[in-house]
Amino acid sequence: MRARRHTLRYCAEAAGFFLFMGLFRIMGLDAASALGGFIGRNVFSRTKLTARARENLVAAFPEKSAAEIAAIISRMWDNLGRTVAEYAHLDRFGIDGPDARITIRGVDNAAQTQGALFLSGHFANWEILPIAAAQYGLDGAIVYRPPNNPFVDRWIARMRGKRGYTEQISKHNGAKRIFTLLRGGKCILLLADQKTSEGIEAPFFGRGAMTTPVPAALALKLGVPILFASNRRTGGAHFEVTLHPPLAFTPSGDEKADVQAMTVVINQRLEEMVRADPAQWLWIHRRWTTARDRAKLAKS
Repeated sequence: MRARRHTLRYCAEAAGFFLFMGLFRIMGLDAASALGGFIGRNVFSRTKLTARARENLVAAFPEKSAAEIAAIISRMWDNLGRTVAEYAHLDRFGIDGPDARITIRGVDNAAQTQGALFLSGHFANWEILPIAAAQYGLDGAIVYRPPNNPFVDRWIARMRGKRGYTEQISKHNGAKRIFTLLRGGKCILLLADQKTSEGIEAPFFGRGAMTTPVPAALALKLGVPILFASNRRTGGAHFEVTLHPPLAFTPSGDEKADVQAMTVVINQRLEEMVRADPAQWLWIHRRWTTARDRAKLAKS
């Protein structure tokens, strides 16, 4: 009975989602992105998530005025609304052609891309990064967190695969496949800016944040490089992807200490990218460590 209720709920959720995606698709990419931005600024912004974003921003940027914080939040919601609408048009984005909407900078920083881990965060429309990587010729896969709704999950996976990577690995059960691809010289794209209850605590904007140790553990175990990429919305549905210098780290030989130290450096690099344009990042996430998290860490 419970399974049936879940199925009915998923069907109802998916119906609403597909209705909006169909509307956005009919409108065309630019109009859909603009409408999404309007919805973000005027509808999404009225939810209680705005209070969370403001709290996070005040803690991260105590030097900024209330007006500056409000401007960042407004741009953040505009971007998030556009990102949602743009899911209906992921097959329209490309790095070349008459309607190229993605430019790539810093390619010299990615001289070694075989068997590499590319790390990024939820910048601008984060789906643009794997599309740009695949079209640039980087052979590999992405690691992602599947949406709770299986119908929505399958639809998004199909849309991603039309212009980006067809191989998409769930972060919940893909460790073996990630190892195989990296050892085979493929690249792995991973968003490493989200809180994880199974992570380790590392500073982020001056506060402890539960962070995944997976990138550091993989890099140290397999000897693969870690490279960083960010994405910036340059106006409407146009983006600029920047490849940043690879992480420089000398292991001490103490595996646990090295994973911790490398994770700290990873967070520092991600923080630098957020600081470059705070409005491009997703401030509504519960990113920082809570008292409950620390209690769990103390027991482990």
